[in-house]
Amino acid sequence: MPAEPLNPQAAAAPRVPARRYGAVAMTLHWVLALMIVASFSAGLYMTGLPFSPQRLKLFNWHKWAGITILGLTALRLLWRLSHPPPPLPACIVQAMPGWQLVAHRGTHLLLYLLFFAVPLAGWAYSSALGFPIAWFGVVPLPDFVPVDKEFAEAVLKPLHHGSAYALGAVVLLHAAAALKHHFVDHDGLMDRMWPFSRQGHAR
Repeated sequence: MPAEPLNPQAAAAPRVPARRYGAVAMTLHWVLALMIVASFSAGLYMTGLPFSPQRLKLFNWHKWAGITILGLTALRLLWRLSHPPPPLPACIVQAMPGWQLVAHRGTHLLLYLLFFAVPLAGWAYSSALGFPIAWFGVVPLPDFVPVDKEFAEAVLKPLHHGSAYALGAVVLLHAAAALKHHFVDHDGLMDRMWPFSRQGHAR
């Protein structure tokens, strides 16, 4: 027997199937999610390795992943601007406290900001160290900033690391909120982005 929702307003509100994100938006969301988790995990792992060919290989893959994340984020933002997301169902808006609505919107804005900030800071850090990036070893990218190793170590490295940890924290907060809506509130909010929902996605 399913658990009762903790929010009585949500329980009293009629359940109307939420409009869902389209297939492109869902694909970009989950591909970016997987890449960000993998890139963050690789970054944590490789920083503890001694200097070796394996470490250099991981650093290159980490850079290529960052540039790919940057490009996919730009594509996702352009898609979102041209394809507005489905509005939150009225029953969910009515049931959510005001601070949760503010947090919902603020978290999404912060995620987009960090999606750009983290790879851009990493690109700048690599450029300032004097290590140009060739995407997948094929496409050479311009240096983002002039070579300045002191600036790289004093400013850009902490900026890249700090923004990466901030992104990790916001991603965890975002995931926790989605799971709370799904398993505690039972309001169907997560179905809007879950590709395996029984509801058909938007075109």
